[in-house]
Amino acid sequence: MKTKYIFFLSALGLLGALFSVYIYSIPRHVQPPVFDPSSNPFAQGIYANGIVESDQASGANMNIYPEVSGTVRKVLIQEGEDVPKGATLFVMDDSLQTNTLMVAQAQMGVASAALKTAQDQYAKLKAAYDMNHDFVSRDELDNAHNAALVAQANVELARRQYDMNDVLLGKYTVRAPADGMVMALNAGVGSYVSPQGVYDTYTGGNDPIAVMGGSKRSMAVRVYIDEILVARMPPPEHLIAEMSVRGADLRVPLEFIRIQPYVTPKIDLSNGRQERVDVRVLPLLFRFKSDPKFPIYPGQLVDVYIKQQ
Repeated sequence: MKTKYIFFLSALGLLGALFSVYIYSIPRHVQPPVFDPSSNPFAQGIYANGIVESDQASGANMNIYPEVSGTVRKVLIQEGEDVPKGATLFVMDDSLQTNTLMVAQAQMGVASAALKTAQDQYAKLKAAYDMNHDFVSRDELDNAHNAALVAQANVELARRQYDMNDVLLGKYTVRAPADGMVMALNAGVGSYVSPQGVYDTYTGGNDPIAVMGGSKRSMAVRVYIDEILVARMPPPEHLIAEMSVRGADLRVPLEFIRIQPYVTPKIDLSNGRQERVDVRVLPLLFRFKSDPKFPIYPGQLVDVYIKQQ
């Protein structure tokens, strides 16, 4: 009886093995790639990493930081919005500074009243002294004059304190430093911000409360040439560059802007906070026109190839 079970299980195992052989022997066609991998279009081209930036006259994005600390009360902009220079971006809670300004105003009023009293007292003593020197002593007249000078200095000090607090009150409104587009908002209503920015719970660091870029019509690409390839780089007047967008069959010709003539340590474009390689790079800046059909955003990593005309 047991022998029959053994033969039955053996046959079942053989059938399973034959079925597995059949399944795994079926040819499977390789799936075509979603996009063609990036390749150097130039026979003697130089490869470099690049990062897309907004097209700024200064060559960098504008990181917005408040000059004072406080809680954000209003956010008057949206990401992707074009704002003119001087436009209000954030309004911070200024109640404490408003109270300080009111105190300074009251102190200025008290100092002005004390000045009026001191000046009147001096004027009376001066009139009596001019009428008859025996009525008022010279020391008493000098003391009254000095008291009026001290009161005048106190008024000037109170006025300066009021003006300083008034200027400080204006800093609770954060305005756009130049014309541009809002690329990122990192602070919302209720966020506590400081001149160091706003705390980011994901990265554990401080970020600017907003990042502004240039016009949407054109964008820039910052390219980093490895130091060992700098000698092979063609002169700027004979330089041709092409950008390849990762994940898409898109190649964009680039317009050379300038070289940043300072070789710096390589940075980690993936936003790593520690770099353990000793490589130095030469930054180059290019420009290209935006195409609504192929959206490209600041911060996007691209491959750049450079050759001589």
